[in-house]
Amino acid sequence: MTTPPDAPPLPPALLVVADVDDRQEVSVPGWVRGTPPPPTGRAPDADAPTGRQAFADFVRRLAADHPELRVTGLLATDGRAALESAVTGLVDQGVRRVVTVPLTLAGTAARLGGEDGEAQRLAHAALRSQARTAPGFRYVCRPALGPHPALLRLLERRLDQVLGGTGRSLRERAQTTVLLVGRGSADPDENAEVFRAARLLWEGRGFAGVETAFVSLTGPDVPTGLDRCLRLGARRVVVLPYELLDGRHSERTRLQAEGWAAAHPDADVRCAGSMGLGEEVAQAVLATYRAALAGGLAEGRPPEVFTPGPAEAPHPVAPRSGGGAGAHPGAEAPVPVAEDGGSFFPGS
Repeated sequence: MTTPPDAPPLPPALLVVADVDDRQEVSVPGWVRGTPPPPTGRAPDADAPTGRQAFADFVRRLAADHPELRVTGLLATDGRAALESAVTGLVDQGVRRVVTVPLTLAGTAARLGGEDGEAQRLAHAALRSQARTAPGFRYVCRPALGPHPALLRLLERRLDQVLGGTGRSLRERAQTTVLLVGRGSADPDENAEVFRAARLLWEGRGFAGVETAFVSLTGPDVPTGLDRCLRLGARRVVVLPYELLDGRHSERTRLQAEGWAAAHPDADVRCAGSMGLGEEVAQAVLATYRAALAGGLAEGRPPEVFTPGPAEAPHPVAPRSGGGAGAHPGAEAPVPVAEDGGSFFPGS
């Protein structure tokens, strides 16, 4: 169904993209020494939502809570054809502006390599195709959610849960060191985002410290991070996965923590569950969407406007604070990114 020509323009659609599959699950409870840890290599619990189900529920809740927005969720595992069909459906409904928000914690939309970039890459390809054929069609691909204040509150809640409800006590927090564990990446900027999240999580929350480790590809690894916590005099360490959903990365985090704990029987080591897709994640997604609309105009910068051109023409990429923006060699062209808050929508 198409929109009548004289109908008022629709608000920009919110396109949430993610790399999740049925091997991932919603957050499982953390473990504490002396209690059985969650079994690894287990078959999925029939009652536990899979990653795909959790993502679908998240998108439905987001759309129901914000009926003024056209909210669509797309998964990389659905393939490019499904993504192109979904974007075409939006255009047929009269949508001419789209904001894409990746459901990832670190990385930028301008760098499309790695497993976390697949959904962004496919979404960009589908949007780029529409931009060549649909008059007036514009879009912006936002970077990862990052350590948004709402997500920091969610991490804090996970810590409180594994501390048995005593995590709000200043005394308990002063005796607790947190080891925030990211996936690890070949991109130093992505790894730096985990360090940034650790610093922001520590600020003003009363924990003895927040250290950082990574599951793979870079260091320090989890055992090295735990060694550092011990050398710094930690009385209690909570290993906190910097993950939205449980999957092989959070499982490897638990395995590494369990192995280290077995070799240090006198240490008080606990492991929190992953973050899950709750209200705080919805708040971060909406804030990212609204930032694309608001832009950086308050600071006097002109909006970054994406105007589709010939097929071979590159897309503009907003400059990064550390230098020029790069693209993954396998990408068709750089994704337009407004990392400084610049708007791709004149007059919005």
